Amino acid sequence: MKIPDTIQIREADAYTIENEPIASVDLMERAATAVFKRILPKLTPVQQIHVIAGMGNNGGDGLVLARLLLQQGFLVQIYILSIVEKGSPDFEINLTRLKQLSNSEIHLIANESDFPLFSPDDMVIDAIFGSGLNKPVSGLVAGLINAINKSSTVVIAIDIPSGLFADKAVDTKNDVVIHADYTYTFETPKLAFLFPENEFFVGLWEVVPIGLLPEFMNSLPVKNNILNDNLICNLIHSRRKFSHKGSFGHALLIAGSSGKYGAAILAAESCMRSGVGLLHAHLPKCAQLPLQIRIPEAMISEDISETHFSQLPDLSGYNAIGAGPGLGMQEDTCKALKLLIQNSTVPMVLDADALNILSENKTWMAFLPFESILTPHPKEFERLAGKWTDSFERLEMQRQLSIRNKVYIVLKGAHTTITTPSGDCWFNSTGNPGMATGGSGDVLTGIILGLLAQNYAPLHAALIGVYLHGRAGDLGIAEVGVEGLIASDITRMIGKAFLSLRQ
Repeated sequence: MKIPDTIQIREADAYTIENEPIASVDLMERAATAVFKRILPKLTPVQQIHVIAGMGNNGGDGLVLARLLLQQGFLVQIYILSIVEKGSPDFEINLTRLKQLSNSEIHLIANESDFPLFSPDDMVIDAIFGSGLNKPVSGLVAGLINAINKSSTVVIAIDIPSGLFADKAVDTKNDVVIHADYTYTFETPKLAFLFPENEFFVGLWEVVPIGLLPEFMNSLPVKNNILNDNLICNLIHSRRKFSHKGSFGHALLIAGSSGKYGAAILAAESCMRSGVGLLHAHLPKCAQLPLQIRIPEAMISEDISETHFSQLPDLSGYNAIGAGPGLGMQEDTCKALKLLIQNSTVPMVLDADALNILSENKTWMAFLPFESILTPHPKEFERLAGKWTDSFERLEMQRQLSIRNKVYIVLKGAHTTITTPSGDCWFNSTGNPGMATGGSGDVLTGIILGLLAQNYAPLHAALIGVYLHGRAGDLGIAEVGVEGLIASDITRMIGKAFLSLRQ
């Protein structure tokens, strides 16, 4: 799914209006009706609903919603912010329609004394500003938003919480933004919804399709996208009847050190679960027996060191190489990693301590094999790229680092972000907070390594790996809950994650 900017969404509206064809006021009706159907299960007949509307098209959406609610017998009070002389044409049409209902109660807000009084059991529908907002709110509107935020009512935002920008950062400490419990956004998610600092404003969000013409949406040139089932299903390879283990690649995993060989075990088992034909795990002596007991399917490449990675193994015969989980940062480990970067001729995935070593030796980035995959968590990315002030800036830093070094960067977290050497970006839509647990990243490294070895293109290995990892986590919490999930549960669910997509 594409993530257009606000200008492109307006163009998609205009194209649909002209080519469906449909009147703009009827498209507004369709959009608000779709939201009405989504919120209906959340309402009770005795609940007081306050619809707070601006005088633009977002306000028009709110008036349609208010009319639909009144027609179903709900208790609705409509408040219109009187901040301009005349509303948008579609707003005015829907205001006239609303006034024709005998049970409509419409109030104008011209000063603070006009603010509604909220009770804890009430609901507020935020239809003040849409995604076209381009400056922080102030004055009367800011006062009203603050009053809503101080109440204990449930708040539903239409399209985007008022005061939040879709395509640029807000000052989370000083800007005034609606604190929505639920946001119903039209057709596609807004980029701002995918960043952690905006979770408090957006709440739980859901995309509501409104029937914008797909031929226009499909033709939009965008740099930001969100992963979904259809895309990933189309990327997964089918297996031929006469395939054998050599058909699915030979991976090399360099991982583990004294006290941290669990990371190597998690990565190795996940690599095997991803469908790789053969896996060699290059391990220090202390990790070899535990891994062989846990994963008899893996083969061992022995390091001469008892405790850590110290010597580059023979790299011939492998289709992909992964390094980093539990690796440690000893001096000879750093030297061996440098040799690995300089001598590898196959796709690589680097994680954890491999990234920490790289961040202390940034000139080595120039020697990374073309289209390598780096999988940092936010702190590891900060060591590689530097600090940022907000997630929009972080995304641009990530994008430029991918372009400059011709690598894929998988920045782990909620809505894990994958940037490409061409400057494109993909956000993940699977996963849950239970995956914020030690070893979860090692599992992801193993999955991506296994896919790379099976001759998936690096981009596809990253996209499928991230999506499967999240899907496996989602299947895991269905069994053990968010708090009970551990990394090995994710590994255990990889097969079921594949199965759920194939079905």
